[in-house]
Parts: sequence; C-alpha cells; structure tokens
Amino acid sequence: MTYSDSHLKLFSLNSNPELAEKISAYTQVPLSKVTSKQFLDGEISINMEDSVRNQDVYIIQSTNAPVNDYLWELLIMIDACRRASARSVCAVIPYFGYARQDRTANPREPITAKLVADMLVKAGVDRVLTLDIHAVQVQGFFDIPADNLFTVPLFANYYQEKGLTGDDVVVVAPKNSGIKRARSLAEYLEAPIAIVDYEEDDRQRENGYVIGNVQGKKVILIDDILNTATTFANASEVVKAAGASEIYAVSSHGLFSDNAAEILDQTDIKEILVTDSVSTENQKPKNVKYITSADYIASAILRIHEGRPVSPLFEHKKNQD
Repeated sequence: MTYSDSHLKLFSLNSNPELAEKISAYTQVPLSKVTSKQFLDGEISINMEDSVRNQDVYIIQSTNAPVNDYLWELLIMIDACRRASARSVCAVIPYFGYARQDRTANPREPITAKLVADMLVKAGVDRVLTLDIHAVQVQGFFDIPADNLFTVPLFANYYQEKGLTGDDVVVVAPKNSGIKRARSLAEYLEAPIAIVDYEEDDRQRENGYVIGNVQGKKVILIDDILNTATTFANASEVVKAAGASEIYAVSSHGLFSDNAAEILDQTDIKEILVTDSVSTENQKPKNVKYITSADYIASAILRIHEGRPVSPLFEHKKNQD
C-alpha cells in the first residue's frame, strides 16, 4: 500500500538513510531514487533517477559530521530539484548543524546559523522542517516557513511507559541554560525540577552544586545535543554527590564526538536515551538507547503536504489528530 497523493516525493541523501527508510514506511511513500557521489577532489555530484516535475519534494538530510559535506550535498540537491521543475522543495533536517552559532558571543564573530539559512533559501528551498533545533530563534533566520518539532513529547511517552513519573523523579537541567527544556519534561512527568550550577564559569564546570533536592530521587538529566559528553558526565557526578538514587540522561541528538562514549561509560548514568536524528559510526556508550523520531517527522511531512496544522504534534505524540 502506498500514499494516495502521487505529487509527494521523498528523497534520502547520505547522512541518515536508516531514518529516511523509517519515514518512508510511516508515510507509505517510497523513497525516490537519487545517486550522490563525491569525486576525489571532494566535489559532490547529484543525479536524480526519478522525475520531480510538478512534484512536492521532501529531502531528508541531517547536517552532522561531516557537516560541510552533508550541507553541500543538501544544497546541491535543492538546486537540482529546482532545475528539474519541482513544484516545491522542503528540506527535512532532523539535526540542523551550525544552529549553535546563532549570535555573536564575542567581537567579530559570524552568525553562521543565519548564513546557512540564507544559503538554503538561495538554493531554492520553500520550507524547512527540523527536530529540536538548538536555538529556536534560528527559525526566524529563514524568510520562508520553518517548522521545528520538539522532542520532549517523545521522551515523555517513553518515561511514562517506564514508570518514571511523580515525586520520586526529578528532572535536572545539567547547566543553567537548559531550565526551559527540563521544566517542559517535568510538566509531562508531573515531577519537580532541579538545576546543576557551578561556582566558576559554566564552561569550566568547577565546584558544581544542585539547586533543588535530588536526595534519594531518580534523576533524569536532559539536554538537546550530546556531543563531547562532558556536560552529562560532570552533572552526573554532582547529582550523585547530592544523593541521587538513580541517574538517567536524555538528549535529542546523540553526536558522540571524540571519546564521548568512553567518558559516558565511566559515569553512573544508568541509561542514555537519544533519538535517531543522527546516524554515527563513532563508538556508542554501552548503555545508550535509541528512540525513533520517524513517525513524528513523517506525521509532520504529511500534515505540511496536506495543508493541515503541525502544531498538534507539539503537544503530545499520542494526541495527534
């Protein structure tokens, strides 16, 4: 059985074909054929084997490492669709690289997230769909519609089914910039929140302490990007010293750069939950668990294509209408 609207085309590039296959299964739209290769000098070549004339095209591509290769592959694919007379082009970017460069934190720094947004629009994209982008203000960098799906409802479903709810659980922001995300998950789980803060600069992560009570509690550390693992590793030490009985960690995007897996394996974190937004060949922690975002993204694609609102997906995954 396939989706009845023949004007919807799904393409997967090279960053995360596994997720694209799952999205295809949920939408009942087969992935169209495309060949992407890289020449010895690094140039990228795209060849679409299916026609996109008068079609609504959705290109699935995260921009994790190697971020520049995947970004250019996406830009070239968008241009190819435009030149092949696609009716519309939507870039589905589960992990949006460069989103952390959303402001000038120091003199003479670029705002690279804005540059990437401009490049996508210039290439010819009509719409962007992301999953828990690092800085929500990046949506405003686009002069086209940009939808950002929040991962907290996915995580809430998982922990509710696991029985991690109520006063025995504390949702902890592992740094003071993550309070909003922690509060959002805590509301779903009907649990209190706490914050890990540091006497020194937050980047130094020295002399950490807990604002709140985690004594004898099951702690869930939450962040959006798990990159080097130092944030979770340091926070787990702080909450353990404050008396946490069990420690869990959850992150939207598991990049696991450098020796992150080794660092996490040495912590007291019982389970690390991440989405499948990123496909990585790096070593993964022993206690990592993946939760798929495919049905979530697939539902958003169908809603966009059919002209239905995407906002109901933000509330709770089980309450989709």
